[in-house]
Amino acid sequence: MSFTIFLSSSRFARALIGAAFFCTLLAGEARAASKPNILFLFADDMRPDTIGALGNPVIKTPHLDGLVQRGLSFRRAYMMGGLQPATCVPSRAMLLSGQSLFRADEKLLRDETWPAAFGRAGYRTFVSGKWHNGGASIGKSFQVARSMFTGGMTNPMQAKLSDVTNGQVGPAKLAPKHACEVFADEAIRFLQEPGEAPFFCYVPFDAPHDPHIVPDDFPIHYDPKQLPLPPNFAPQHPFNNGEMLIRDEKLLPHPRSPEAVRVMNAEYYRYISHLDAQIGRVLDALAASPRGRDTIVVFSADSGVARGSHGLIGKQNLYEHSVRVPLIVAGPGIAAGKATEAQCYLFDVLPTLGAWCGVTAPESSEGIDFSATLRDPSQPVRQELMFAYRDVQRAWCDERWKVIRYPRVNVTQLFDLQTDPEETRDLAADPAQAARVMQMLARLKAAQGTFADTQPLTVPHPQPAAWTPPAR
Repeated sequence: MSFTIFLSSSRFARALIGAAFFCTLLAGEARAASKPNILFLFADDMRPDTIGALGNPVIKTPHLDGLVQRGLSFRRAYMMGGLQPATCVPSRAMLLSGQSLFRADEKLLRDETWPAAFGRAGYRTFVSGKWHNGGASIGKSFQVARSMFTGGMTNPMQAKLSDVTNGQVGPAKLAPKHACEVFADEAIRFLQEPGEAPFFCYVPFDAPHDPHIVPDDFPIHYDPKQLPLPPNFAPQHPFNNGEMLIRDEKLLPHPRSPEAVRVMNAEYYRYISHLDAQIGRVLDALAASPRGRDTIVVFSADSGVARGSHGLIGKQNLYEHSVRVPLIVAGPGIAAGKATEAQCYLFDVLPTLGAWCGVTAPESSEGIDFSATLRDPSQPVRQELMFAYRDVQRAWCDERWKVIRYPRVNVTQLFDLQTDPEETRDLAADPAQAARVMQMLARLKAAQGTFADTQPLTVPHPQPAAWTPPAR
């Protein structure tokens, strides 16, 4: 009898152990399945108002429109600025490191990046596209890197691209077709490759950065005469903003003519439509793959750009059209077909995705997790933001008001973003707003301390604010 009881107990114990092992196996599989894939599509110099579904009645972006319909669109996502004219360099460094402007290493060599952290957590990491932060850091961040453009700008029909092998950037070879089409091809190839582990696929396109060149046979065209001017178009900026003759501002002569701006924007819009077509190809490949339903898709850009707004052409300014960026996030568990006014920085995006995917953050990351907003768009995360461009411009905003300070000329602007989102009415000289201006400049000064910015907001010997364009 005792033997029978012992035998039964042993069988019961073995059954319990087997059940426990089976449950552990299932739990492990469930954990693996719970880690979503990431497909991150990134544009270059794309204004936030250049997506049809987000309010642009002219531009044709059917694939981004579809992403808007099934995802959450951030109407107040921002890059923080730049300490050099090529603001895409610090913007991409901030994005990939999760660090703010004054702490990010532009070469991405000093600290662990977020893609590397995803790789450490068991993700397959892949990149193809523009890398403007030094070739040495590509292999440090990604396990697989193909057809990389490591320059700043180029004719995309004649781009020289390199693969990365064993962490080393290989010889550059002339791309067989438009660079954005090659980047999309490589992303599709990666999505079609077998693999059990979840993936982090980053596709940083170099569009629609100038030169605005697409293949001749691309069917979408825009008639410049039919394009509206930006609502804040001006022939000339009203004062010296500290960067009036940078390369970008020389793309069109001063003063800006409506005709020239319309021609430029017709080319710019066509390039965005071509980018949208490549994005559509990648999204179609994702949908056809086995992991299509458990993938978070992100679309954003490294900066906006003026293109005629406020009398400016480039991105070396702190107006909304240049520091605000499109940001769409779609995937399982994320609010679909919604828009949010919640403010965030680009360097908050990967910390948020990391938290969502259970990836331990790099020690140096300082971005904020806005997962709550992804679930409930009414939930804000940041109440205020600070921006900087070189030593010539600083800005601060809350959910309604924005102040821009130009230290080199001691000029201040104040805008009510609620009633004047295009920043066409400067209220800084209004006596009724004097107290607000002082309060906001004090908040800007406090934010500088938070982000380790030592730039004075006033100089003892300012330059003249008035500015006259040089002779052509």
